[in-house]
Amino acid sequence: MINVAPILEVRDLERTFGSVVAARDISLGIPAHQTVGIIGSNGAGKTTFVNMITGYLKPSKGQIMFEGRDITGLPSRQIMNLGLSRSFQVPQVFASLTVFENMCIALGLAEGKPGLFNRAVMPLRTPAILARAEEILAQFKIAAYRNALTGKIPQGIRKLLDIAMATVGHPRLVMLDEPTSGISIEEKFGLMDIIMGALKARDMTVLFVEHDMEIVRRYADRVLAFYEGTVIADGAPDTALANDKVKAYIIGEHHVQSSIPAAGA
Repeated sequence: MINVAPILEVRDLERTFGSVVAARDISLGIPAHQTVGIIGSNGAGKTTFVNMITGYLKPSKGQIMFEGRDITGLPSRQIMNLGLSRSFQVPQVFASLTVFENMCIALGLAEGKPGLFNRAVMPLRTPAILARAEEILAQFKIAAYRNALTGKIPQGIRKLLDIAMATVGHPRLVMLDEPTSGISIEEKFGLMDIIMGALKARDMTVLFVEHDMEIVRRYADRVLAFYEGTVIADGAPDTALANDKVKAYIIGEHHVQSSIPAAGA
């Protein structure tokens, strides 16, 4: 049997802020093409984990490997250029520009030379960029908003645009920070169907931080549950969400089963 290395691997990852330990003892591997849901209460270490992987925080200890390359402590821009991208909980878009202009700028930054901002965004109207922008808007089903000002479009469309912009550099792995936050109950599944359909059509590995357990159960192949900076459960959704610690500390179901019969039983 061929032993295939994971696309992402972390070993003994830790991050401290003075005496505060935000992440500790994190060791895991993510196979290519897997969809992983990351859960945990506020302050559990989820965002710290994502920020270390994507270069926004340097680990205090440990190692991060992406496609067999050590990326520990590399700048976020360099990590993105290697093929590991992310979106943010608050969409990172230009509100005063149209949806199409935002997409063209993202493509210009991804395909332009490093350095000055103008050097990246000047060639926004090349035939290749225009065609690619149209293609991505269609993939994420937001082409109807092509000429709308981004500051005036619905939150769900803004989320789709932000995630679409995060994929312009042809990443092999993308990390999504709460893709359904601020989205109504009626819209959340439709939004995730579009996101996952577009990402999977391009064979991307996906890690997404999420508080909605319905979303996690429906879209994740695997769940990483964080509590007090470390992973307390790692497995298929049904298994991880049934874990006693996950129910007690994350989901809020304080039904920890006991093998000891109740008095009088």
